[in-house]
Amino acid sequence: MISRVAVVVLIALLGWLYKAIQPPPPKICGSPNGPPVTSPRIQLRDGRFVAYKEWGVPKENARYKLILCHAFDSTKDIPLPVSQELVEELGIYMLSYDRAGYGESDPNPKRSVKSEALDIEELADNLHLGPKFYVMGVSMGGYSAWGCLKYIPHRLAGVTLVVPVINYWWPSFPRELSKEAMKKVVPAEQHTLLVAHYAPSLLYAWMTQKLFASAAAASRDAGIFCKSDLEVLQKLLSSHSFTENKSRQQGIYESIHRDLLVMFGNWEFDPMNITDPFPQNEGSVHLWQGYHDRLVRVELQRFLSEKLPWIRYHEVSDGGHMFIFADGFGDRIVKSLLLGDETSDV
Repeated sequence: MISRVAVVVLIALLGWLYKAIQPPPPKICGSPNGPPVTSPRIQLRDGRFVAYKEWGVPKENARYKLILCHAFDSTKDIPLPVSQELVEELGIYMLSYDRAGYGESDPNPKRSVKSEALDIEELADNLHLGPKFYVMGVSMGGYSAWGCLKYIPHRLAGVTLVVPVINYWWPSFPRELSKEAMKKVVPAEQHTLLVAHYAPSLLYAWMTQKLFASAAAASRDAGIFCKSDLEVLQKLLSSHSFTENKSRQQGIYESIHRDLLVMFGNWEFDPMNITDPFPQNEGSVHLWQGYHDRLVRVELQRFLSEKLPWIRYHEVSDGGHMFIFADGFGDRIVKSLLLGDETSDV
């Protein structure tokens, strides 16, 4: 009798565990139970829809065409902080889009660094942006930019990575350097990255359980922000410049969880083995990093920039993870990409 009870209890526990680790299906935009479609979208070859938003001057009149890859838990609707004066002076057309599973873009259960790059290429072709365009990846959107450098370098006029998230398991990082850098990240974030890398099938259960703190970035824990970040955030909130954030409206798994799985999984390539896409200086690649960033460690960005000397590295001495939204930095970042370099330390 005891053995039968034990078997029943074990089966019940296994059933509970299986249910706990299975994410619910996403609520697809435009489906009967899903959010409405309110943005223009294009359909990709695989049938998925990608939502986009156009900013700046009309593309027919543009001298520069820039595609923006948004950050973690964000959407195409968060504006790049660049002045209208600069946009008009240089003739900049900007295209932002919801990455797969975010906002109003269909989820991609096969999402990868490569698929993100190919989505960008197909979006650009559908909107007739021409043979070459600029790409900017911010924070988690950095892996989309790395994907472009690896898989579609022939389509790029230039690339900027702004506080791009680092994968601690990229092979070129010395093991001790990665370990020491991770120790400086808040514990809740450390644990989530470890689950995403070593036990990806348990990530949904980990992110939805209530016993322990999970991803600090996903819960918007103030502990991940330095003093300058908090000042920037306070100013942004008081300005009411941000619209409603619809990043998770189709479900948390195919948006923020999938981001973590792709970013911290095993990549098909090591970014530090990428070759210079502009050997004749016909374009440039920039990496901007805040010295006080608590989410992305500066020592790893320094190591990466030393391994890839063709990247123009800019370290902001008093900046955190949010410095792009500080006064004037959006213009400086865009100008350095489109017009040329500036001093490395700013």
